Amino acid sequence: MRIKKLRLQRGWSQDQLSQLSGLSVRTIQRIESGQKAGLESLKALAAVFETTVSNLQGESDMTTSDNQTHKVDIEERLAFARVKRIKGFYKHLIQYAVVIPVLFTINLMTNPDYIWAFWPLLGWGLGLMFHGLTTFELIKLFGPSWEKRQVEKYLGRKL
Repeated sequence: MRIKKLRLQRGWSQDQLSQLSGLSVRTIQRIESGQKAGLESLKALAAVFETTVSNLQGESDMTTSDNQTHKVDIEERLAFARVKRIKGFYKHLIQYAVVIPVLFTINLMTNPDYIWAFWPLLGWGLGLMFHGLTTFELIKLFGPSWEKRQVEKYLGRKL
């Protein structure tokens, strides 16, 4: 997670970091997703970010307490997860905006008497709407409060 944070702070893509470090894009993706990095990979990344290997491995800073460091890490992880969900929604929206006009074009060219492209527009549009509502937490289906209630239900006690 630190490597992703350092990369984003510099405004680099994974491809740019790959070129600078000499590592493959796939290796960087694996490291950013939480897999353990080898020493050589860490050395290459430390050189690019002008830091130490121990800093990349996540040793906590002596000036902050472990609890504060842990809280920041959790908040960063939640923020990254939220941004990933929003990015997924926008990808879905772009796909919808590209495919639906293509379907209507095919429909009008092949059978202008029956507008069948309306059905994908409606069905996919409803799915996209629910995707947006849950992504932006306007509908909290299966959200944190639901998860907490379910865990408490199965544990038989309050958390």
